[in-house]
Amino acid sequence: MADDHQSLLEDMINLKDRLPKRQRHLCDYVLKHYQSLGLITVKELSHESGVGVSTVMRTIHSLGYSNFNDFRKDVYDESLTEKTNSKWKLKDSLSDVQENKEYEHTLVQVCKESVNLLDKSLNEDLMENFDKTIDMMSQATCINIFGTRPYKIVALYFEQVMGEFYPKIRQLSHDSEVVLDKALQIEKDEALIVFAFEPYTERIIQATKVAHDLGVPIILITDHISCPIINYATTILKIEVSEDKFSIVPTIALVEALIVEFGRRFSDDFIEKLSKLERTLKEHRVTFSY
Repeated sequence: MADDHQSLLEDMINLKDRLPKRQRHLCDYVLKHYQSLGLITVKELSHESGVGVSTVMRTIHSLGYSNFNDFRKDVYDESLTEKTNSKWKLKDSLSDVQENKEYEHTLVQVCKESVNLLDKSLNEDLMENFDKTIDMMSQATCINIFGTRPYKIVALYFEQVMGEFYPKIRQLSHDSEVVLDKALQIEKDEALIVFAFEPYTERIIQATKVAHDLGVPIILITDHISCPIINYATTILKIEVSEDKFSIVPTIALVEALIVEFGRRFSDDFIEKLSKLERTLKEHRVTFSY
C-alpha cells in the first residue's frame, strides 16, 4: 500500500517495469485511466483492462494491498486530488455557445476542446515542474531538443522562437536515424528536452535512455504518466490530450510559456539581441517596414 510519502501512482510507476507482462499492462491501464475509473469493481477493471481477475489481484498484492477495496479507494482518492489541484482555471470564453444542437461548427468544437485541455493541464504539479524546468534550462550550457512525428514540428518551433535570442540550442529532430549518435555527444552540464506522446516511438525511448545513462538532465513533456520513459526524466511536464481530436495547442502553449519565462530570466541581454536582430532584418530588407 502506498505510504504517506509516496502516492499509489508513484509506487506503480516505480514497480511496473519489474512486473510480469500482464501485470505491467494493468498498471499502464490504471496510470492512463485512473481519473475516470471512479469506484470500479474488480470485475469491471478486469474487463476494461483486458486482463484476468487473478492478474488484478496479483498486481494489487505486488503493490502492497491486501484487498481490492483499499486499492480502489486509493485510486479514487488520486482522481479527486488531481481534480481539486486545478486551481488556476482558464476562463471559458465559449460558455455562451448553445448546447444540444444537432450540428456545431468545427471551429467552435476545436476551440472548445482546446480550452478544455488547457484547463485540465493547468494544475499544481505542472506549475511546480514548470519552475524546475526553467531552472534546469537556465543552468544548462546547451539545451538539446528532440521530438518525433507530429511533435517534431513542436520541437522545431521551440528552436525557431527561442533561437532568435538564445543560441545555445541543439536540434536532434532533423534526422532520427543518427539521434543515438547525437545523444552520445550530450554532456552532463547540458539538458535534453523530449516530446514523447502516444504512440511513443522507439527512437524517443532509445535516445532518452542513452542520455539518462550518461547522467544528462532530462525534461520530459508527455501525455500520460504511463509513458515508458518517465523513469528516465529529471522533471516531467504532463499535458492533457484529447481522446477524440488531435491537438497540439496545449503543448504549444507550454512551449511558449517556457520561452517567455526563460527570456525573463535574462531579459536585458535578450531584449538587446532581439532589438539588434530586428534592426538587421530591416536593414537587409528581410522584413517589411514603413
